[in-house]
Amino acid sequence: MKIKKFTLFYFSLLASSISLSLEHYPEEAAIASAHSLASEAGIEILKRGGNAFDAAIAVSAVLSVVEPYGSGLGGGGFFLLHRSKDNLQVMIDGREVAPISATRDMYLDEDGNPIPRASRDGPLSSGIPGLPASLEYIANHYGNLPLSVSLEPAIRHAENGFPAYSTMLKLLERKINIMNEEAKRIFMPNGSIPSEGDLIIQKDLANTLKILGEEGFSGFYRGEVAKRLVEGVNSASGIWSLDDLASYQIKEREPIIGYFQGMQVIAPPPPSSGGIGLINMLNILSGYQINNLDSVSRIHLIVEAMRRAYRDRAQYLGDTDFVNVPIDKLIDKHYASSQRASININKSTPSNLLPGISPIDYSTGDQTSHFSIIDNDGNIVSATQSINFSYGSGFIPKGTGVILNNEMDDFSIKLGTPNGYELIGNEANEIAPGKRMLSSMTPTIIIDDRGLAVLGTPGGSRIITMVLLSALAWNQGESAESITSLPRFHHQFFPDLIQYEPDAFSDDEIKALKDKGHSLRPLNSSYGNMHVVTWDFETGDLDASSDPRGHGEPRFLESVNLE
Repeated sequence: MKIKKFTLFYFSLLASSISLSLEHYPEEAAIASAHSLASEAGIEILKRGGNAFDAAIAVSAVLSVVEPYGSGLGGGGFFLLHRSKDNLQVMIDGREVAPISATRDMYLDEDGNPIPRASRDGPLSSGIPGLPASLEYIANHYGNLPLSVSLEPAIRHAENGFPAYSTMLKLLERKINIMNEEAKRIFMPNGSIPSEGDLIIQKDLANTLKILGEEGFSGFYRGEVAKRLVEGVNSASGIWSLDDLASYQIKEREPIIGYFQGMQVIAPPPPSSGGIGLINMLNILSGYQINNLDSVSRIHLIVEAMRRAYRDRAQYLGDTDFVNVPIDKLIDKHYASSQRASININKSTPSNLLPGISPIDYSTGDQTSHFSIIDNDGNIVSATQSINFSYGSGFIPKGTGVILNNEMDDFSIKLGTPNGYELIGNEANEIAPGKRMLSSMTPTIIIDDRGLAVLGTPGGSRIITMVLLSALAWNQGESAESITSLPRFHHQFFPDLIQYEPDAFSDDEIKALKDKGHSLRPLNSSYGNMHVVTWDFETGDLDASSDPRGHGEPRFLESVNLE
């Protein structure tokens, strides 16, 4: 979907940042998110004089209401921001942290074996949320409007209700058995799964949002809301304390910067594994004429790059406030050359032949949310937020309306034991009090002479490879719609197989990949929910697309008239 041109401006690319030398600001704005109500909320806030950062608060908060299975105030997220007036790039790290009482072996039994689902069900699986602090921080440091104003659309949808839709109801049906009574009361008000179109009303969540808007950080992390959260968690064998909430801190982090065949890639640093993984894979692939290869050779090399980047994820990555992550090494092109030297163009490399750790067992799952924004001043937001698996821990503390995350499962609970996304980890990602768990969320900005793309997606362990395939598609000249519709495939070191969407490969490609030694796992359904906004420098067009696999819709604003 495209909109009218805005006045073309001069664009220059500096070595380490986007530099927008504006003669005229864009006359339009674009937002792509996972739900039309969230996209509309962002437009509403832009019309009221907000910038992209205020709009991001509105979109994030509305997604917390209308997409309760994917993200919310009980979770966290990464907000990759570009501020046009001074060319600032920064990542707002609102990732959850382990409670003060957390211990390395808290999910192991007396024999040292993982306790089934202990890190995934109930409040013991919940890290201390970071999303509310993120919204307040962005409002205070980057927005034009008070937080209370930007939260108004979310409060309205929580208080008045929104129509239930098929995706949320299907996921609710799967998760209902582990939900506590408060969660069931809210999402099954008549004692059964609602029907499509039934209003989902969340009065307690509306009240929590009001308090957050009025009192900011203290409204959520101290006072009555904090007490209700802690009491609810600890009544169900959780380990939160008031100090856990009061001591939570937002981190501003410098993005990871990489280059690939004329593209600059701006991506999140740890505790996201996405930026390092993405740039590592692109660096490996930069040694090949990837766009000139036949389809099987291209897929093979992409898979081999994925394999090695996920090996490094397992071996090295964690919270840099706690462990030394060799970032410079992992994104260095010389390091990529050494990885490339082990790739055989004709045969797959068995993962167990690469140095590193090996898995013990695995399981599957995924949920999260992403949105992309460009405003009429050239400010940009690429944001991914999550409560981890569908409906998180399934637990809502009474009187808060807040679904708690189960992000503690993203730690490495035991060396070599995969988490719910089949990802394995090392000591770098082991549990420690106050530590941020490693994430795959990869909000990204890509820029080249052609233009700029703002993108990201949910999808658990597959997020990074979806962003990789999207970056390669942008490099080939694809549109926003083509990028969101692109067939997807994935490899993550262990399990040692290519996972792929229905119809992603032809029968001939499958046979040829097997002949190269690859094992393949066809998936029963598609995955991911990518949202992309692009900026074409030659034509001056904004373009936006929401993934056809989801139910989101982009929204555009042709001109801003302040109320």
